[in-house]
Amino acid sequence: MRIFQTPLEFEWDKGNKGKNFIKHQVTDGECEEVFFDGRKKILRDVLHSGKERRYILIGATRIQRLLFLVFTARKNKIRIISARDINKKERNLYEEKN
Repeated sequence: MRIFQTPLEFEWDKGNKGKNFIKHQVTDGECEEVFFDGRKKILRDVLHSGKERRYILIGATRIQRLLFLVFTARKNKIRIISARDINKKERNLYEEKN
């Protein structure tokens, strides 16, 4: 699934900067890294796409930490909504076609 036509830019403001580290010990940098994983999986999050389109991304950081992210695109910027380590079922999805 291709979402962006231009290079990626991330939106980190006081509303989302550092919040995933507080909840799940995932840094903002790790969130960005998974977008560059060549094996990542991106799916539409149809259950939570009420006012805006949301997406689910499952991918690995540079040190192979597997993460589950929910994000949206706002004015050609990526805004991370949540990030956490993947569970067993999600790991199988990531490894399924790779």
